[in-house]
Amino acid sequence: MRKATTVRIGAIAATAALALAACGGGDSGTSSGSATDAGGFKVPDLTQLDKLGSPEGKVSVLAWPGYVEDGSNDPKVDWVSDFEKESGCQVTVKTFGTSDEAVKLMRTGQYDVVSASGDATLRLIAAGDVEPMNTALVPNYADIFESLKNKPWNSVRGQMYGIPHGRGANLLMYNTDKVKPAPDSWSLVWDKAGAQKGKLTAYDSPIYIADAALYLMATQPDLGIKDPYALDEKQLAAAVDLLKSQKENVSEYWSDYLKEIQAFKAGSVTAGTSWQVIANVAKAEKAPVEAVLPKEGSTGWSDTWMLSAKSKSKTCGYKFIDHIVSPKANAAIAEYFGEAPANKKACAETADKNHCTTFHAEDEDYFSKVHFWNTPITACLDGRTDVKCTDYAQWTKAWTELRNS
Repeated sequence: MRKATTVRIGAIAATAALALAACGGGDSGTSSGSATDAGGFKVPDLTQLDKLGSPEGKVSVLAWPGYVEDGSNDPKVDWVSDFEKESGCQVTVKTFGTSDEAVKLMRTGQYDVVSASGDATLRLIAAGDVEPMNTALVPNYADIFESLKNKPWNSVRGQMYGIPHGRGANLLMYNTDKVKPAPDSWSLVWDKAGAQKGKLTAYDSPIYIADAALYLMATQPDLGIKDPYALDEKQLAAAVDLLKSQKENVSEYWSDYLKEIQAFKAGSVTAGTSWQVIANVAKAEKAPVEAVLPKEGSTGWSDTWMLSAKSKSKTCGYKFIDHIVSPKANAAIAEYFGEAPANKKACAETADKNHCTTFHAEDEDYFSKVHFWNTPITACLDGRTDVKCTDYAQWTKAWTELRNS
């Protein structure tokens, strides 16, 4: 994920032991009550907070770098200090580099809230690490884009387990001098990869298998792929075969996007997966690049603020989450990080009045084509019950073998 000076690096966390699935629906805003089946796992018997109490005086936050800034890194970047003064809740922050690290840290019970990506949220819910969220206690929830509510990675059977934070798409970036005509399809890096032999770049993570699956979903319907994160063994094998055919044309697999920018500037790569913020920085540095959401759609991310079930600062936790998704704070984070804000009123608060246009924040047609990261699990996320899907451990094994071959 993305900030102009900080990169979310690393593989999406392995989830070999997890066999669960989440089902979205209407936001009931009620307690989860007793443990219930949720299409693959038992929802832990946890209840949501009924009402806020007196602020406990502190809140401990786990966050991706760039999400919680108090001016200590840059005096001009601070959306925490005012919250501390107004709420009486002193904020301590620990950043993490991967979702796996975030899950492990949350399980210590030492942190009150976490900014979790879709590959971590279901694990946190299933293990009882986070509790159901009473959205009525988060006034700014009303202004969150409806398309981000009640999704498979942030809710179970209509019960929200967190508050959406932001979103973005994984795009196709290309050198405008070397790639003509301008592409509108991922075929540039798959079926037509040979035309850019030795000049392609790809995201270095097992979750990139979903990008191959997405292309197969559009081009080989006989495989029956309905969700790029729900692959049975035959479908996973097909995705891996596509990745193998691409590999001979890949110059480098990237995780540090500053290095990807340099590769495009140097001309050592001409096309590959990227993010909007990378394209913006690259163009600002005079690289001849453009980025496009191809006609097949894309993968992407959507993050969620969640409350620890073990938190002893739940009032401060709720107040912090409400603040962080408020229009001004959400706008500041979206600009600093390089993403679309989740609060629809944030667009009026951005310093760059074109920010929401650039990141398609209000373009639901655009985001309807984005398949947000989710956790591959044995209980098929596409609803199939006649077959077992492959889990993230199998994806990791396949990716490791591919990279080492």
